[in-house]
Amino acid sequence: MVRFVVWFVVLLFSLFAFYLLPWGERYMSEPITSAVAVVSAAIMKLFDPNVISHGIVIQDKVTQHGIQVVKGCNGMEAVIILFAAVFAFPATFKQKLAGFLAGFLAIHALNVVRIVSLYYIAKYSHTWFEWFHLYVWQMLIILDALVVWLLWLRWINKGRPRRQAQGTGELARPA
Repeated sequence: MVRFVVWFVVLLFSLFAFYLLPWGERYMSEPITSAVAVVSAAIMKLFDPNVISHGIVIQDKVTQHGIQVVKGCNGMEAVIILFAAVFAFPATFKQKLAGFLAGFLAIHALNVVRIVSLYYIAKYSHTWFEWFHLYVWQMLIILDALVVWLLWLRWINKGRPRRQAQGTGELARPA
């Protein structure tokens, strides 16, 4: 357990440091943020032909209402936390890669739902937009990473054999 905690903290701090550096901004944050904006706008265009996007801005071409997807709204903080948790845990590389990729997709799928909902909430109420943006969606995105990690832990432990606990008739998981 100590090994996991140490690796988790080391990975977490290293990845966040990289993410905050100009190189991380250019090669990780900006492309992901743009992709989130483009995908969100493309989904909205299926139902709302007035939606346009340019760069990280999603806007209504008639009313000019819009939102801007910025660094903290791209889901990468949750992805970094998930990456650190998955790769710090003792498992095979194949299991780690599968868990991370599934989590990456789950986090970004939920983040697209987040951006779409915030666009429409902001269109009708700035107060509700602020509340959902700062409290509800932030928590749900991080919770998504936690749920994915817990499901991944359950999946990798499914195939592990159980052993008998010493002195009892109960089964115990290997340490």
